[in-house]
Amino acid sequence: MDRRRRRSRYGRFAGGPDPLAPPVDLAEALKAVSDDVMAGYSPEGALREYMRRGGREQRGLDDLARDVHRRRQELLRDHRLDGTLEEVKKLLDEAVLEERKQLARDAGMDDGDRALREMTLDSLPSSTAAAVNSLSSYDWQSSQAQESYDKIKDLLGRELLDQRFAGMKDALENATDEDRQAVAEMLQDLNQLLDAHRRGEDTEQMMKDFMAKHGQFFPENPETVEELIDALAERAAAAQRMMRSMSQEQRDELMELSAQAFGSSELMSQLSQLDANLQSLRPGEDWSGQESFSGDEGLGLGDGTGVLQDLAELESLAEQLGQAYGGARLDDVDVDALARQLGDDAAASARMLADLERQMRSSGLLRRAPDGSLRLSPAAMRRLGKSLLADAAKQLSGRTGSRDTRLAGAAGEQTGASREWQFGDTEPWDVTRTVTNAVRRTVTEGGDPNAGMRIDVRDVEVTETEARTQSAVALLVDVSYSMAAEGRWVPMKRTALALHHLVSTRYRGDRLELVTFGFFAQTMDIDELTGLSAVREQGTNLHHGLLLAEKFFREHPSMQPVLLVVTDGEPTAHLQAEGHSWFAYPPDQETLRLTVTALDRVARRGTQVTFFRLGDDPGLARFMGTLAERVGGRVVAPDLDELGAAVVDSYLRSRRHAEEWYD
Repeated sequence: MDRRRRRSRYGRFAGGPDPLAPPVDLAEALKAVSDDVMAGYSPEGALREYMRRGGREQRGLDDLARDVHRRRQELLRDHRLDGTLEEVKKLLDEAVLEERKQLARDAGMDDGDRALREMTLDSLPSSTAAAVNSLSSYDWQSSQAQESYDKIKDLLGRELLDQRFAGMKDALENATDEDRQAVAEMLQDLNQLLDAHRRGEDTEQMMKDFMAKHGQFFPENPETVEELIDALAERAAAAQRMMRSMSQEQRDELMELSAQAFGSSELMSQLSQLDANLQSLRPGEDWSGQESFSGDEGLGLGDGTGVLQDLAELESLAEQLGQAYGGARLDDVDVDALARQLGDDAAASARMLADLERQMRSSGLLRRAPDGSLRLSPAAMRRLGKSLLADAAKQLSGRTGSRDTRLAGAAGEQTGASREWQFGDTEPWDVTRTVTNAVRRTVTEGGDPNAGMRIDVRDVEVTETEARTQSAVALLVDVSYSMAAEGRWVPMKRTALALHHLVSTRYRGDRLELVTFGFFAQTMDIDELTGLSAVREQGTNLHHGLLLAEKFFREHPSMQPVLLVVTDGEPTAHLQAEGHSWFAYPPDQETLRLTVTALDRVARRGTQVTFFRLGDDPGLARFMGTLAERVGGRVVAPDLDELGAAVVDSYLRSRRHAEEWYD
């Protein structure tokens, strides 16, 4: 057996998303989305907002967009575009210097010839391009000078090709005449193919023949002419933008130098034709943009074109991360491009956000309404309501110094007896009787309880409880604009959701009616109220709200009526006989009279009434106190963060009072 010790090396995981990364936190996302929905965002907008902000340990789109912007600014700040001109000037200076040395050393040279040559070198134009062109027919005496000058021609050819074909500069270093001829043939055949495609005269065979002959120049291995054009057009457009980003002087210098590429103007002619073909076939590319570079690092034509491609890719990423276009999804974000520009961590963050968005949409927490809008689903409402109710219970426990057990179970005291479970029962299981029934059934059916057993629905027994009265609860919430303007909108919604969850899960025999009152009053489902946007609506029509509450109580005559009113202002509107709403501020006497009359009718049913006064308006305090005294009710003035606990506490008080009366 091989007993040699194996040495392991550990490093950062680089095979995609980290398999050990924590799962996405749907609970945190749901809470954030729900808070924004209650603040007035649409669920779609709230989900987008969370994706932008991110979570406690999750970078958001805004963080990634800032990094994209920072990377773009770095490229512009660190580079300039005259690298090729600098390199040409350096080679030219080397050639001239070596030629002067040779002329000084050559004692056998005719003095007149030497003087003529020195005069030629002394009178070179200050423009690098003009100097290179003026020496195109010069008979170099120094072989080293000749070599430096020839490098200029070779460099220009390779740089011009590298602008259109990434990597060509390095590939053609030390190239032979045969290599250059192969490039010239490729460009000629490429332009012929693109011309035929532009006229609609190309065939599949033409493309196959072209790739069979010149495939080594195209590592992307395109299979169709369209794929070939896609591979070339983006870089060609970047090359055009690079030229436009240069100063006029730099452009003129390069255009003049281009005639010296490979010692012939033919290359530039073929490249110009290629650019024209590509621009005609892909007009949607950005052929006219320009950037402002201000750095110290000079870039050659090929490298500069690559940087312009990076800038274009960063601009596209910024648009994708902005998600400002119709139908935007996080799946639109090019994570491969993000990894190229910002690294693997940024790509992993984008993948996690996309995964979170998919799970939020597919987990049942969001649903599509009939009108196509996105809504919080019943499952999301239950989870949120449970969390809000737990917060209310914690606050109630803090008041008494111990756990508030009134939230623990269903209404009714246990009698000590049990009975078979029936559909719709909410009483707790009798665990002892249920397990005993399961054991007996398993033995009867020939099974061995020691080998394990399964509880069947037939085994379940529930504990019997004494009958308790049921309540009809009307929660009236003020939705006038002052509620939103004073920061009371979200606490109001959170309160309604907590109470709704308590009634629907712990006291299922009770009935809850949610009524909003502003200029008019209306009944709402909990999801409608949760998604209700704040509107600049004048009017506090408590009169209309009380009429709807009375109608609700009439529909449940056998239940104990409970009225809970949350408001931050005196009544300033009432419902007229013909169905119109009348608004007046300060409050009109007719509005006050009708509101009091409606409250009296509600109170005559034995309704337990609690007013929750928000704000410190003395006039409202006096008015609410008068109403409460008139109907034997209460006024509670909670802080906003305690509103939910106060409403839940009042509801539980009303149930306990009703049960004591019933007993």
